Amino acid sequence: MRPHRMIWGHLLSILTVLIALIVFFPILWMVLTSFKSEADAFTYPPPLIFHPTLDQYEVALRASGYFHYLLNTVIVTGFSTLVALLLGVPAAYSLAFYPTRRSDFTLMWFMSTRMLPAVGVIVPLYIIFKNLGWFDTYHGLIALYTAMNLPLVIWMMRSFFMDLPYETLEAARIDGAGLLQELRLVILPMALPGLVSTVLLCLIFTWNEFFLAFNLTITKVPTLTVFIVGFKTSEGLFWAKMSAAATVSALPVIIAGWLSQRQIVRGLTAGAIK
Repeated sequence: MRPHRMIWGHLLSILTVLIALIVFFPILWMVLTSFKSEADAFTYPPPLIFHPTLDQYEVALRASGYFHYLLNTVIVTGFSTLVALLLGVPAAYSLAFYPTRRSDFTLMWFMSTRMLPAVGVIVPLYIIFKNLGWFDTYHGLIALYTAMNLPLVIWMMRSFFMDLPYETLEAARIDGAGLLQELRLVILPMALPGLVSTVLLCLIFTWNEFFLAFNLTITKVPTLTVFIVGFKTSEGLFWAKMSAAATVSALPVIIAGWLSQRQIVRGLTAGAIK
């Protein structure tokens, strides 16, 4: 039986590597295209050997107002994630440690709002934003993205809270810890890996959101996803410039994920082994 297990283990490793290459290939192709000229980017079949150039990055970073879009994205993403945490963590705490008969229904209702397709609500959202004066504003996008991330925060943080040892919470209460002290000094430090995973997922979902930002902004607060689409014009589709714009737009999230990968793995696997 042991040789068979070794064979299956090697096959599983090869399959894992193949899947990783398949997933990584579009990213690699995007980065390579960003170093090509527009002529090379449109050449078919695509040349494997080409003269690399940084002209596309110069256009993406300087001539196209990249930093304006980056600032908008950082503000909207940061504040919406922060507000979602401030609202979602107490709600998750209540659902985890003080459940009622309606807790499961409430949790499913939260998640059902997250599954709602954006295209189904874009018309009423557009009307609401216009009537409230929220169209093409920071607070409009922040409120919208907060509502989008709130179910995710509640769902994930509740799961992490429920995996915490209840004896530790009882000991803190016996020592006289109040509700805020218990949450700030005991629960959140113990659930830090889960909190980091939740924060990063909220950042990624907000950073990558395109449809709502494209329809609810014009010139004041467009995000990086709108910036990337700007390279599709009436003159044609500029593949190389778009690839350069997509590369520099995705880079901050990739770096953040790489720096916090240990916390992410610990958070996503928390509670898997008792």
